[in-house]
Amino acid sequence: MLLPNGEIVISQMSTADLRNLVQRGEGAFLEFKKTVPSAEKIAREIAAFANTKGGTILIGVDDNKRITGVSSYFEEEFLLMEASQKHCVPAVPLEIELLHTETCDVMVVKVAEVEKKPIFNKGKKKRLVYIRQLDESILASDEQTEVLKLTYSDEGVTFEYGKNEQMLFRYLNEYDEITVSKFAQIINVTTYRASKILVNLVSAGVLKLFRRYETDYFAFAKTTK
Repeated sequence: MLLPNGEIVISQMSTADLRNLVQRGEGAFLEFKKTVPSAEKIAREIAAFANTKGGTILIGVDDNKRITGVSSYFEEEFLLMEASQKHCVPAVPLEIELLHTETCDVMVVKVAEVEKKPIFNKGKKKRLVYIRQLDESILASDEQTEVLKLTYSDEGVTFEYGKNEQMLFRYLNEYDEITVSKFAQIINVTTYRASKILVNLVSAGVLKLFRRYETDYFAFAKTTK
């Protein structure tokens, strides 16, 4: 049951289920927190899961997979709700469960993937977008943010197969992948214009976007990297 107001309910998960989950370790769908560090910081994890495929945050489990529990779940709940409602734009609904073990209590925070993306985080100077990559919540690049906006917008995405696209496809047939700067160089346009073309093709399902060493790469969607 999804609880938009974050009301805590008793988890149906068993202690054995919790231990099995913890032993898997952090990943694309699972994050451990000994405590909620702050509303601002936990909001990044919440938004990243919501912007990607959803996930679960276990409050009361440290990075070494030790189940330490929470001392005051009311305080933790307050920070979680502040994070999801005040630091995430728009607000992200949370399902918060309290799991009683033999020695302590653990909070199970479930974040569903949202239909309308992206979810923004309030930054000091501008709104930021976080996504989940492997076991980390990372700041999305400008291209990744634009892909989220276009892919989940109410308007359809179309593209023209013109000279620039022909040059791009010929390059990808030979080299498999390309960066924004390289594409801009090939077709002799600004990186802004090159980025718009590539992002539009990703949103149309023709290309895929992936990151390697903090650099965005584009390749045909049918290929795997």
